[in-house]
Amino acid sequence: MSNPSIGRLELICGPMFSGKTTELIRRLEAAQFMQSVTLSFKPTFDTRYADQELVTHGGQRIRAVAAKNAADIVRNSGDAKVVGIDEAHFFGSELSSACSTLVAAGVRVIVVGLEFDHRGDVFEPFPSLLMRSDEIIRLVGVCTVCGGEAIHSQRMIPNTQRIAVGGIGDYEPRCGECFKPSRL
Repeated sequence: MSNPSIGRLELICGPMFSGKTTELIRRLEAAQFMQSVTLSFKPTFDTRYADQELVTHGGQRIRAVAAKNAADIVRNSGDAKVVGIDEAHFFGSELSSACSTLVAAGVRVIVVGLEFDHRGDVFEPFPSLLMRSDEIIRLVGVCTVCGGEAIHSQRMIPNTQRIAVGGIGDYEPRCGECFKPSRL
């Protein structure tokens, strides 16, 4: 059995609609069942379904704290022994050092997000997080074109921003062959 005072970093990545937030909620609920103090975080500007909850596209929910940046996560973690962070790509490269701080304090940190943007480029903080993770789960979706294993998120709306909060209708999971990088 592992030493509970030693932190760890668990990374879950994949395209939109691959079940990342569902897996995060599952892990947080399992930790709660084992009497661990848990806390989940989401970016303040992700208000698709709720301001103070993580919500899956299927409607599963768990309370969350909205954070403006990675420093907010460290500052507001309190006595949590398990910290879940949704939409990691919205926090940028600063999230890597925030996760390291929490892990060094003995916290189990579960990070979820998109590894690739709508152009097919890697999102920060994933290069750094991948190297520091104790566990890496790469989920796949179902390509909406061919039914194959999707690793990309195809943006379906015109938008020039690298980050655009969206959901059903705004993005589709796509395999490498069917994915067309946005040129916006």
